[in-house]
Amino acid sequence: MSRPTGRVLTLLELLQSGGTRTVAELADRLGVEGRTVRRYVDHLIDLDVPVESVRGRYGGYRLAAGYRLPPLMFSEDEALAVLLGLVAGRRAGLTTTHRAASETASAKIRRVLPRHLARRLDTLLEALAFTDEPGDVDTPDAEILLTVADAVRHRRPVSIRYTDRDGRRSERTLHAYGIVAHAGRWYVTGEDPRAGEDRTFRLDRIADARALPGSFEAPSGPDPAQRVLSGFATAAYRHEVTVRIHGTVEQIRARLPAGIAHLEEHELAAGQDASAERWRRVELRVERLDWLPPVLASLDRPFVIERPDELRDLVAALADRLASCARLA
Repeated sequence: MSRPTGRVLTLLELLQSGGTRTVAELADRLGVEGRTVRRYVDHLIDLDVPVESVRGRYGGYRLAAGYRLPPLMFSEDEALAVLLGLVAGRRAGLTTTHRAASETASAKIRRVLPRHLARRLDTLLEALAFTDEPGDVDTPDAEILLTVADAVRHRRPVSIRYTDRDGRRSERTLHAYGIVAHAGRWYVTGEDPRAGEDRTFRLDRIADARALPGSFEAPSGPDPAQRVLSGFATAAYRHEVTVRIHGTVEQIRARLPAGIAHLEEHELAAGQDASAERWRRVELRVERLDWLPPVLASLDRPFVIERPDELRDLVAALADRLASCARLA
């Protein structure tokens, strides 16, 4: 039989698994009497672990929210999942400005891992490779992230102080629909009620956020992720490009994803297969054109450039270079 301290920790692990546990259930799992369970609960309360007593036919004990995080009990699979999540989040840049937080959290968990599991984790991390280098991107402040998330959850307007990519600062009100993680950055999308239009903001460029009185109704239509991608595809850049491509949606999206290009969809005629190859108009707004000819070539689909003329010249120049290289002995 394990010592009382071990049973108290086992009790904590059982309560952390969620829900309300009856005294009889806990007594059976711990191999003790009901009054001993109550004594163990008192030990946890003395350690400031927020255990609640639930009365009634289905009563018992459960964990409540406390003023600080109680000791956590992880299984081996749970500990591995948390550590891999921290590694992946740090690698993707999806952390807060308190970057040391993920490092110290990882160190705390690894310090108490059983040796055999620590060795297996080290083996995995040594074998793990990423297809791209970790991005050096700015990350949002944790308090701002949580404030905006609360505004999204409760449909409350939020006031933000924002600095755009040109360094212009402004204070505006936002009806935030959702928070989106994309390409290593955090974004919030919503309606700017003053402009009456949807806007997408990078969370790392928000210097301050505070909830305002009132509420709003979330619109129907695309979800927040789709709104962010559509916003990228239609953002104001130097060149407006329109190309007609003959292919399926999947073939086109393989090289021109939703965050880059807007794919114009028309209503299908009766009996027409939505997945069939056909001419589709693709619109892009880009700062530079030089990367587009290789992308269009990699589609390996017929295409017609509607605008701009400069893109036609670049595609023709690429074709000439490829033809010249193909003739070399």
